[in-house]
Amino acid sequence: MAVDGHGFDHLPDRIIPVDELRNLLLSRGCPRRVWDQVWTHVISRARVEGSTWTITAVGLALPMLTSLAARLTERYADDPSDIHAEVLRGFLDGLQALDLTEGRITIRLRWAAYRAGHRALLDGMDGPTPKPPGVGFSEPKPPSGHPDLVLARAVEAGVLTRTEADLITATRLEAVELADWPHRPGLTYEGLRSIRRRAENRLVSWLGESAVSPGDSDPTGDTAAARVPPGERIEHSAQSRSVAKKVGGTATDQAPNSGLQGRG
Repeated sequence: MAVDGHGFDHLPDRIIPVDELRNLLLSRGCPRRVWDQVWTHVISRARVEGSTWTITAVGLALPMLTSLAARLTERYADDPSDIHAEVLRGFLDGLQALDLTEGRITIRLRWAAYRAGHRALLDGMDGPTPKPPGVGFSEPKPPSGHPDLVLARAVEAGVLTRTEADLITATRLEAVELADWPHRPGLTYEGLRSIRRRAENRLVSWLGESAVSPGDSDPTGDTAAARVPPGERIEHSAQSRSVAKKVGGTATDQAPNSGLQGRG
């Protein structure tokens, strides 16, 4: 399997085998726009031609999918194969469902895979945890140690939009430079930085106020909060605190609608 490099920016003007293509995309100097160009090509062929190019798409995404599956299950004691399978299913569903005109294809594919794996992880954690003989069973505890699980819960609670969670995941957890993160035309670097700062402060406020007690808080909250540089934190007003408590409501200061699975 190969693609013709003449059709893409930044790539060599020759036929490029898929394994080499993956390495070129992962290289530090590859512009993010090239990712969208390549993924648009591969997904379009997968939708038209079926299995061969679908497998090619999985091969291109394998470093991302492997890392994501490992991250979700690193502290999961049971067999992780069902969770891994759901990560793959979510990715494959994304191949068919994503609107290719909206950009950020890699990030949106990652979220499609992540949400499917996250739901499977929560289902797996939903059963009782065995205790020593004679003690019975304890209530299941939420998974810990995953900052991106906190982000997913914040999206579900309405504290963050999916776009804001994407932005934090990419630029805080995956080392994507803020200037390289695709955004709507006319939005400046400082504007994007301000959106991220407001989202992160809303997240930190929600984490601090939604915990019942220190003993009941999810360790991921501390981990995620620690990701926010102290210099970018601001004092929370009464209004921001009330937003943080409004679990299930609509978060303010929303990022621009940029197309992540409906981007709400």
